Amino acid sequence: MSDIKKMYSTILGDQFPLDLKISFGDQTLIYRKKSWNIKQDDGNFEERGIRYGENPDQEAALYELVNGNLSLGDCHYINPGNGLVSAISAEDMLQVGKHPGKINLTDIDNGLNILKYLDKNPAAVILKHNNPCGAAYGENLAQAFDRANRADRIAAFGGAVVLNRACDNDTARLLSENYLEVVCAPEFEEGSLEILSQRKNLRVIKISQIDRLAEFEKFRFVDFKSLIDGGLIVQQSAVNSIRSIDDLKPATAQYQGTEYRCQRTPDQRELDDMIFGWAIEHGVTSNSVLYVKNGCTVGIGTGEQDRVGVAEIAVHKAYIKYADILCFDYHKIPYAELALAIEKGERDQALKDEIDEQVREDKAGLNGSVMISDAFFPFRDGADVGIEQGVSAILQAGGSMRDFETIEACNEADPQVAMMFTGQRSFKH
Repeated sequence: MSDIKKMYSTILGDQFPLDLKISFGDQTLIYRKKSWNIKQDDGNFEERGIRYGENPDQEAALYELVNGNLSLGDCHYINPGNGLVSAISAEDMLQVGKHPGKINLTDIDNGLNILKYLDKNPAAVILKHNNPCGAAYGENLAQAFDRANRADRIAAFGGAVVLNRACDNDTARLLSENYLEVVCAPEFEEGSLEILSQRKNLRVIKISQIDRLAEFEKFRFVDFKSLIDGGLIVQQSAVNSIRSIDDLKPATAQYQGTEYRCQRTPDQRELDDMIFGWAIEHGVTSNSVLYVKNGCTVGIGTGEQDRVGVAEIAVHKAYIKYADILCFDYHKIPYAELALAIEKGERDQALKDEIDEQVREDKAGLNGSVMISDAFFPFRDGADVGIEQGVSAILQAGGSMRDFETIEACNEADPQVAMMFTGQRSFKH
């Protein structure tokens, strides 16, 4: 076991070259490998790059785009000089803990990918394994992080937090109460680093360009997917085109000569949650279904093969997380710890029964939430999952041959459920 633990703290090193050149016909992009001279536990400095890849036995390297202006057809891809994660310097690593690994960096990157659409208010995203487990707006940054953390306190354990405002002392205190791998913000106010230093192995990273993240909405980059035979698939990066209420479309469909239209119109809160939820959806592995309410995630279902299944998983997760946060509020212990204590005869069953009853009564916070689906519902059963939990509105891509069934499901609900279409799919693999 000690050898396994050592693997996770060892810098593997890599044999990748200093420069990487990728040619697209007569155009060439040049990348430079990143390394950081970081002080180690023994007091000596070591110049190394990424600690390791997805697993401790995989060599990995980070490259920054340093030269080349790629244009293909009408698309002008992102130019050098716009570095975010790839431009992190040793000076930006305000508290290192350990050299960053590949997952740390990709979690930060996907957090930025989401936050670039959430610049109007203080916002926080907590990520695990390149998926958000909690995301929220707040009246201030501390409230945004607290709401995101409470949305899924279980998954947030050991996560990466990305903030879109300077980390103040109130936010730092909340962060320091949790076990986290990474905290990333555009700046850290005086006193906040001292508070965060209570967590020895926490990586604290400053990315100053977070304050201009909104500009990255219009940038496209070349997205590479490597195949096991050494081949490549290349694609343009995705762009979220649903940026305001005006981009949404009424939920209508034609079937066998009959026009179907969703009868209830969403109110302003639901419309705001649709725009917020679609921004989060942009960073979630497909197939996915989210539930959001008042600018905060309630349940996130990711990476499933069928849409009704992921809608159910998101509900299941919402119930588990809601029970856990109630237990933590009431008894300062996780729900699983309470259940174990009851099984051992150390706690009263009535404590758990009280929480379970509250969860059922509140429907885990799903009642009145907005259901977000990254693609159309092939059958109405997916939408029915959310309607059964009391969602008040649904946002989906539309375009299914059976859209009329989903519209009927919304109209038949009591009370009726509003629904809008995006006309855009938001798959991410």
